[in-house]
Amino acid sequence: MKAKNSLLSFLIFLSFGINLNAQNSSSKDKSTQKTVLLINTHVTYPGWSEGKLNTSFYNVAKEFFISKNYKVLETKVEDGYNADDEVEKHLQADIVILQTPINWENTPWIYKKYVDEVFNSALKSKKFLSGDGRTAEEGSKQYGMGGKMIGKKFMISATWNAPEESFNNPKNPLWKGKTADDALFNIAANYLFTGFEVVPGHYCYDVYHNKHIKQDLENYPAYLQKVFNIQ
Repeated sequence: MKAKNSLLSFLIFLSFGINLNAQNSSSKDKSTQKTVLLINTHVTYPGWSEGKLNTSFYNVAKEFFISKNYKVLETKVEDGYNADDEVEKHLQADIVILQTPINWENTPWIYKKYVDEVFNSALKSKKFLSGDGRTAEEGSKQYGMGGKMIGKKFMISATWNAPEESFNNPKNPLWKGKTADDALFNIAANYLFTGFEVVPGHYCYDVYHNKHIKQDLENYPAYLQKVFNIQ
């Protein structure tokens, strides 16, 4: 009887230990889970620009990060947002990806409004930055180094009417040798200003004539995995 009781006690103890380890493992997984914020800034022009392509890239990114056990936060600017809530999403996110069409060589106007409202909220609360980086000792040498978002990454994923060969081409009269990242530097600058690392963008070019859109979508997960060094 004593032997049976001892065996029963051992099995109960072993079961408790397994359950405790499983709970600890689950808690650890949750505590180490990374977060990505996906922002879609397409603005709809009925009968002309419905946003299907940008939605496709957005959804591919969402599926990829879910498959890698990321927590996915979402903002579709056209559907509305609360600036203070968007600040909190940025604070939670390890990675922020802006999905946007390029309209007249820039993002749609609603994204500029979004940036002004969200980053002004973060400026007021001092959650993104504590100043512009300047100090009495260094003067203006450290301008742009006051951000608190160190360790986070930002990327632009954009759809262009411009053909790929118009970039990195000194003979092109518009871009004059600039890269696509150079052309969109103003979009990334506020993220740099607040401490984000800006990684090279992902671009789908010449969308009205591009015969490789399907391939661009298929290759997007591999690009995300490489640029963010995700295993």
